[in-house]
Amino acid sequence: MDDPRDRLPDLPRFRLLDGPSPLAPLPRFSATLGGRAEVWIKREDLLPLAFGGNKLRNLEFHVGAALADGADTLITAGRRWSNHCRLTAAAGARAGLAVHLVLSGPPVSPPGPNERLDVLLGATVEVTSSADRDQRARAIEAATARLRAAGRRPYVIPVGGSGMVGALGQLLGGLEFVDQAGAAGLRPAAVVLPTATGGTQAGILVGLRLGGLATRVDGIAVAQPAVELRPIVERLVAELCAACAASGATVVADEIEIRDDQLGEGYGRPTAAAEEATRLLARTEGILVDPIYTAKALAGLVAAVREGRHDGESLVFWHAGGTPGLFEALPG
Repeated sequence: MDDPRDRLPDLPRFRLLDGPSPLAPLPRFSATLGGRAEVWIKREDLLPLAFGGNKLRNLEFHVGAALADGADTLITAGRRWSNHCRLTAAAGARAGLAVHLVLSGPPVSPPGPNERLDVLLGATVEVTSSADRDQRARAIEAATARLRAAGRRPYVIPVGGSGMVGALGQLLGGLEFVDQAGAAGLRPAAVVLPTATGGTQAGILVGLRLGGLATRVDGIAVAQPAVELRPIVERLVAELCAACAASGATVVADEIEIRDDQLGEGYGRPTAAAEEATRLLARTEGILVDPIYTAKALAGLVAAVREGRHDGESLVFWHAGGTPGLFEALPG
């Protein structure tokens, strides 16, 4: 039988995954929501390396590109609780590459758990004085220039590991899910996932369509309003479809679903709904979600089920990872 993976662009790849992340039903969680929908979970938090997380999929291709370019150092940036930064440090360790991280400040004392893990994994960590994105971008440019002046060969990974290269890893995650859902006899109405920089949502959506699954992908915005995020997702979807033209994959703009009703006061700021959803999953299934990415997406799923939007349907919650975020001292 034809495998759509055979028609994807042949980009350099450094393997970081040891197999599919689990797909499992959540019977007690579903029952607690009144049995109105059958909820499943895709456990990207159980991927290998440094507490897991879906960004390992992006990093397989970014690290592959870095090695193909002859780089010896990875540079990337994010907030202090960044899943992507922690996993970049882990991927660099696995690949034998140095890692320089620029974290948005201000610095906290003592450092948060993700920052401590970054250092434990061998990364050089630079914390800016504020959360200003322009300051962070200037710090990346300065670090890149310093490394080049010192004779190093840096490779810069965009914030969140997004862009078409990283999103291709998420596309493969979507195809992986298609295989798992078929084996389980599952045809979900929707996949619900957190969306921050757009790469995960774009990649999963294109992957599902490439695999012949019409399941909707509901992105729950956790970092910026939908009006700002939508053009980013649309661009990534278009780039993926163009790169995979031989596969015949097509996605129209109307298929991109983004909700920002769980954003609250913004990125990294807890909400009562997210805290309630976290307790609900923990106390019914023994599964933990972090307050920064996954909890707000889970809150979006809970709200939709309670509002009757998915009565009689099957849903999949895409657990993107981020476990150390549970131990961050976040602004309230």
